[in-house]
Formats: sequence, structure tokens, C-alpha cells
Amino acid sequence: MSSQNHTKIRGKSDGSTPVSEDQLPPTGPLSGPSNPQWRRERLLRIGSKHSSVDESTSLQHNLHSQRSYGALPRPDTKSKLNTRRGILSLQGINIPRLAQSEASSPVSHSPVSFRDSFSHFRSRPVSAYDTSNFPAADLPGEVDTDVKTNGIRVWYSSFTSIDWLHDSIKDSARQARLRRRKSRRGKLKRQIDRSVGWVIVTIVGFLTAIVAFLIVRGERWLFDLKEGYCKDSWYKSKPFCCPVADEDSQYQLRADEDSCSAWATWAEVFGPTVDGSKWLMLESEMVEYIAWTTVAITLALVSCFLTLYLTASTSFITRKDSGVLSSDFAQGSENQKVDSSPIAQPKRKVIYYAAGSGIPEVKTILSGFVIHGYLGGRTLFTKSVGLALSVASGLSLGKEGPLVHIASCVGNIVSRYFGKYERNEAKRREILSAACAAGVAVAFGAPIGGVLFSMEEVSYFFPAKVMWRRRVACKQYQKHRLTYVCSFFCAMVAAVTLKFLDPFGSGKLVLFQVTYDRDWHMYELVFFLFLGVFGGVWGAFFSKLNIRWTRSVRNGTWIKHHPMVEVFLVTLVTALLCFVNPYTRMGGTELVYNLFAECRAGSKNTHGGLCVLNPPEQAVPVITAIATALIVKGGLTIVTFGIKLPAGIFIPSLGVGACAGRIMGILVQWMQYSHPDAPMFRSCNGDLSCVIPGLYAMVGAAATLSGVTRTTVSLAVIMFELTDTLTYAVPVMLAVLVAKTVADALEPKGIYDLVIDIAQLPYLDPKHDYVWVDHHMSDVTDRDVEVICTDRVNDVKGLRDKLQKLVDAGNDDSGFPVVREVGEGMRLVGYIGANELEHALTIVADCPDQHIMFHSTDPYGHVPTTSEVSAASAGESGSIADGDGDIDPFDFSYYMDRAPITVQSNSPLELVQQLFTKLGSRYVVVTDTEGLYEGVIDKKTWLTFLGQLDEKQH
Repeated sequence: MSSQNHTKIRGKSDGSTPVSEDQLPPTGPLSGPSNPQWRRERLLRIGSKHSSVDESTSLQHNLHSQRSYGALPRPDTKSKLNTRRGILSLQGINIPRLAQSEASSPVSHSPVSFRDSFSHFRSRPVSAYDTSNFPAADLPGEVDTDVKTNGIRVWYSSFTSIDWLHDSIKDSARQARLRRRKSRRGKLKRQIDRSVGWVIVTIVGFLTAIVAFLIVRGERWLFDLKEGYCKDSWYKSKPFCCPVADEDSQYQLRADEDSCSAWATWAEVFGPTVDGSKWLMLESEMVEYIAWTTVAITLALVSCFLTLYLTASTSFITRKDSGVLSSDFAQGSENQKVDSSPIAQPKRKVIYYAAGSGIPEVKTILSGFVIHGYLGGRTLFTKSVGLALSVASGLSLGKEGPLVHIASCVGNIVSRYFGKYERNEAKRREILSAACAAGVAVAFGAPIGGVLFSMEEVSYFFPAKVMWRRRVACKQYQKHRLTYVCSFFCAMVAAVTLKFLDPFGSGKLVLFQVTYDRDWHMYELVFFLFLGVFGGVWGAFFSKLNIRWTRSVRNGTWIKHHPMVEVFLVTLVTALLCFVNPYTRMGGTELVYNLFAECRAGSKNTHGGLCVLNPPEQAVPVITAIATALIVKGGLTIVTFGIKLPAGIFIPSLGVGACAGRIMGILVQWMQYSHPDAPMFRSCNGDLSCVIPGLYAMVGAAATLSGVTRTTVSLAVIMFELTDTLTYAVPVMLAVLVAKTVADALEPKGIYDLVIDIAQLPYLDPKHDYVWVDHHMSDVTDRDVEVICTDRVNDVKGLRDKLQKLVDAGNDDSGFPVVREVGEGMRLVGYIGANELEHALTIVADCPDQHIMFHSTDPYGHVPTTSEVSAASAGESGSIADGDGDIDPFDFSYYMDRAPITVQSNSPLELVQQLFTKLGSRYVVVTDTEGLYEGVIDKKTWLTFLGQLDEKQH
């Protein structure tokens, strides 16, 4: 049959005003995403008795009566969508312009969206996800065979998994097209393509360092604002207001306020007023206490306010999101619902993108999960400003972990301006891995440690075991070597830029970067071992207590619905407890610096009284003060980590370990001072200063952080870079390994993995080993999933109903096996995802009774018969590549994966685990030994099964 018999969808031009880009309907398989609310309207209208919808219809009334799903609704402006040539004609239908989201919200308030505040700015167009697979210069018949077999994908919706295999095939086809060009222009394009990654990581490293610099400077000024202000320049922090010549005594001013006349404390400002007032009845010294507490609470509440009202997950709705993945998709008129009532769906949990550390979510995103907005510009702004405010408030939290999230935001935003990474989620995660390395580099001044942290902790396809097995790691490294080199280069650029900016004015990348003049001794290994045990015990019990607090108090009481009240109470208690003790009053990084510091003979800097020159007289009060700081900091960290503002765990963990290590070091110093001739101290040769308490603090800090996060290699390297030497490699490595071993014995999971569990993030841990025991493939195979049978009639309305059932069943990250009947069984033809089916149905929504085709032959050369496709009232002419040839909009084979990964029903479960972790499969189709279809295992189903299996084994 000739192509003239194809059913085409033609647009008409009636001379009316063109519609905006985000309101354009999809024109074909390779059209960009349209407004998700518009798509939802289209799907709900399939099979409706009403041929038109306006503001007075019941459907429109139902939609506007719902609570907002986050973004404030925009005023309705009617737009005619049939005014542009080449798009789907909507004859007789006027669709009002709706808000981007109208689904019911699980919270009582509606967070304000930045996008609504700047709605007069036009967002840049979003192209089709697979446009690069079908360049305009190529004819449909010349498209790569692998691409045709794998099918077309549309944009991934939020809270779904990416298809690693599809993105890998797409990138391979793109590189093949570049290699086919033998001309000079083609060679130039290849060189440009190779250099794009280097350009991106350079920009990411540079911008990450600038953001980190601004955060550090802002945090220092806000923190010192609790004590007073600079008379000469109000915008200067205390170290810059009162500079000192000796770098080593940079923070000695905090112990001697009178040495700086340019700094005015609040007691000096309000003291005379208070002293002269009879009714206030306050001493001038109390002014400083009240000012400290007031400013701290104000900073924390502002940070919490920004986090809650700017980064709620319900306020991030983009054109890439699905129009049907909501529990109220079927809430239209009665004739729009399927026969069976929808299954009640739980409301989507609200998460706040700027809250917490961000590392667990970044790990989940790098594993292949999509969270639109989590790495966006609004989150970057809120996280950066909120982080400076929260750290300055004096809460027991740090900024190092959130800097990894901030760097990932920078990497995501920059990479989106380059099509190579914008239209390939798997490739974009290479940039995100490099950005994570840059985040650690600016946080600790450790570019090498940043690269190792990215490999060990956050990157998905580089298991930690590989670093210990050189032969096994060889091929893996060859495959990902460019990613790691780019990560190293990105971290180097970030570190060099931050060094140039000099945020502390001392030439240091981080405040607690220290050097030691003496070596360690063999007898000290015993004490380092004890510190490793302490770090493991503290890390395990901290993780248990923090998660128990989160489940029982934070999520189990009235605090769950009043996060700002929780922030207020925690900040109030922190301010009241920490003001009295000089070590708890210090900032986290300043405390760690003083605990790490070596006491040098003749130096005026006693580091806040931590330098013990005469142990019998000075040791007891110093140890008591440090122990008090340890208990207060440790207890506050347990209740602080997890509140709704930007908060990291690195600095609090380092602080607790450094306190324990400093106490241990002072005790050993006291022993050596009291018994200098003991055999254990013979290597000191009578030197009463051979014990370095600061070294014990550093080892204890490394051990504690390892016990909390379970990092090993990267943490040890970070410590090496902080001390600028490998002299103390053995003590640090010993303590870190002992801490991890002890912590794993007491609590198998680190704090980040526990946060992933409590947040129910779909992270598939490639490092975890499962014991399958008596479980078989039949225990996890879903045999009740809806299928599309090619031998039966599949019309538009029927497929819409199948999609609705899939969504109502909670399988929003799944799809439909396409099968054909063979005797008493079914043979697999292909697989089509829910997003792809939604996109395809939106295009043909005006023809609810039209038959849809699925076939395993090549759709690019297939010519449908008149029995397969009937005439439609509207049509369009074009090709899949917007070039020559015709495309049938009712042939959904373009979207179908005709070679899905299959396993036999008698396969071991470990094979399925390797398919999901090593190949990054999104789904696996199960067949019997005869090759007949049995069921499907998607990634979320597999994660649920593993969770249940893990609970039984523990």
C-alpha cells in the first residue's frame, strides 16, 4: 500500500497568535515535552462525551477545586493550540492555560515557587530526549540499527529510574556518526566533542570554588555577628577586622577581646544602656548572652524558612514530568474512568531539597534515579544561602557535606547547556561525579581525596572492592578512566581557584589545615588503636540513635508537622548550652583547628587554653572542659542532624573524635611527663614534648568520621592532604580501618545508607552482598502486570485505561510487555515504558477508537494497511527525523524496545542482581524455558524484594 494511505496528522494555520513553546502539543515521537497539565487534560479527555472543554465544564471545575500541588497557579489565559503549522490540530477544543501543577498536596500550605516570581521570563526550549539519534541530515532508513531496535525514549519523569542501556546505546550511535565523517569539518567536530567534557569540568570547578568562597566568607561574618561587629567596616568578620601578623595566632583574639579596638561587642554597644536602666534589671554581661541566642535563633529560622518555602518537592514541576503520575489522575467525569475503581494511592511524601547533607540523595541520583529540581538553580541558591545561615547559627552541623550537593548543582546546571550531556542522563552523571570531587576538594582542600571520595562513596559504577583488586580493576578503569581524569582535573581547578581566592586570609584552603614538626612513636600505636575502637563505637551508636530519634520523635510526634518549631527548639537549646563552655562556643571548624593544632614552644597562642605545659596542674581542668564539649557536641549532633535546613555531618563527627583524641593525647602527655624514664617512653630520650596531643586529635577525628560514614581510603587521603605529609599515614590508616570494622560489627550500615532507607530512596547498593537462601525467581516475578497483546484490538481509549491502571497500582516507573499469543502461551515482542505510552497517546488523543499498532518488524520501513489504520479527521506529514518520509502516529512501535533483557524463570537471583547493578537495567522480562512470557521484574520491585530479604536476614 502506498504512503498516501497513511493516516497523517496535519496542523492548520488560522492566523491567530502563536502559542508559547511550553504550551505546544507534541507533534511526533521526537517532539519536545509539552506542559504536563496539558497532557493530563488530553488523556482525561479520551472517550469523553464532551467535545470541548472550557472553564464552565465539570472537568475544569474539578481541577481548580483541588489543592495546589506546590506552585502557585497562574491566571488562566485561553490559548488556541491549533494555530501553528505542523502540530496536532485540536479542532473545536479550547484548552485554557492551566497552572503547571494542580494535583493535591500532602501539606496544608503551598510553597512559593521562584518560577512564579519570575514568570515573565521565558524558559529556554526543551528539545526531545532522543533528538540526537535522528539528526535532520539522516534519512529514517539510515538510522543506526541498534537505535531502531532499542526504540525512542521520552524524558524521564521525577522519581523514576533512567535506562542506562538506552543512554549507552544512544551515545555509542552518536560517536559512530561522528567517526563516519572523514572530512576536515568532521574531524574538527570530533575534536570539539572530545573537548566539551574538559570545558564543562573546568567551568564547574571554577564556579564551585567561587560559591564555596562566598559561603565561607558569609558564614564567618554571620557567625561573628553573634558577638558584635566591626566598627570600621561592618561587613568584615572578626579575623579580617582585627588582622594579626602571626598566622599561627589567627584566632587568639577570641581569648583576648581588649586587644582589638576596632571590634565592638554587643555588651559594649548596649552595656551602658542596660547598666543605667533600673527596670531592665540586667547585668551588662547578660547582653552578650541574649544577643548570642537571639542572633543564632534568627539565623537558623531564616535558613529553615528558605528551605521549607523554596525547595519543597511539590513545588518542582517541569515539562519533563509525567502528566499522569499522580493519585488523582482518574478524578475527572465518571465517563473518563475505567470500569474498576482506582486503587487508593498514598500521597506523595514531601521532601525538602535544600535540607540535610544532600549526599544520600546525590548517591541515589548517580545510581540512576531522577529527581527534577534537586540539582537545579533554585536549590543551589537556597542551599548556599541557607548553609551559610545554618552554620553561622552555631548549630552542631557542618558545611562540608552540603558543599558536595552544591557542587553537583553547579555541575548539573552547566552540563545542561551542552546537548551531549543535556539529552543523555547517563553521560550527565559523569559530570556529576566530577562535581562531587570538586565539592570535597573545596571542603577539605584535598583534590586527591575528593576524587577518591567520589569513587568510593557516591559514584555508582566503581565498587569499593575494585580499588583493592588491581587485575579486576584494570578493565573497569579503562572503561571509566576519562571520567576519573575529568574528576581529578575538576577537583584541581576548584582547589587552585579557592587557593587564589584565599577565603580565610591565611593562604589555607581550609581552616583546620595543620602541620606537625615531630614524628610518631611505636608505643603510640596502642593508643591509636583505642581511638579507632572509640570511633567505631561512636559511629555505630550515633547512627542508631539519630535514626531512632528521627523515627520516634521527628517523624512520630507533632514535630513532624512543625519543622520550624523543631529548628527553633534545637537552636535555643544549642545556644543556651554552648555559650558557657569556650570550646562549644567556638565554630565547628575553629574547634577542630584548635584541637588539631600543635603547641609550639615560645608561641603566645595557647589555642584557647588547650596547650598543657604543666600536666599535673593544667590537665584536669582542660580535660574536664574538653569532655564537657564532647558530651554536649555529641548529644546535640544526634538531635540536630536531620532538621529541615542545610546540615552536614563531617565537622560534628570530626569535632567529637578530635575531642576524644585530644583527651587521650593529654593523658599520654601526662604519663610521659610523670614517668619520663619508663620503658614505654624510652624512644623520647627525655624529651618532655615528644607527645603531640594534636596528632591524637587528628587520628581520633578520622576514626570517628570513618565510623559514622564508613569511608576509608578517601578519608585517609584527605587527612594526609590536611597535614601535607605522609608521616602519619600508618596511625590514620590503622584507626580508620579499626573504626570501620568495629562500626560494621555493631551497625552494618553507615549514616548515609540509613538516611536512604528512612527516606525510602530507591538506591540499589552494589556493595551489599545478599544471601538468597531458598528464594527463587518466582518469588519476585510480577505476573499480574498489564500486557499489550498485538493479536487483540488495541485502541487509544483502551491503552489509556491500561495506563491508568498501571498508575493506580503504583507502578509509575514501569511499563507494558508487548506480546503475541502462541498457542496457550504468549511470546514477547517488546516492551514500552509508561512515559513513552503517555507521550504517544497524547498525540492521538483526539481519536479514541483508533487502532494502535505494535509489531516487531522495522517500523521505519513498515507501511501499514488500511485495515490497521483508519482515516482520521486530522493529520500531519513528516518524518521521525523531521526529514523525508512519512510516519504513522498510530504506530507505537517507534517507542518499543524490541530487544529487552530477558532471563529464564530458572535463572539464579544473583544474575538479576548483577543485571540491575552492573548493566543498570530498568526492567527484566522473565520467560520460561520455552521462551514464553511469564512476567516482569522492574527495578523498584526488585528493591522492595531486597528490602524484605534484608529485614529477614537481620
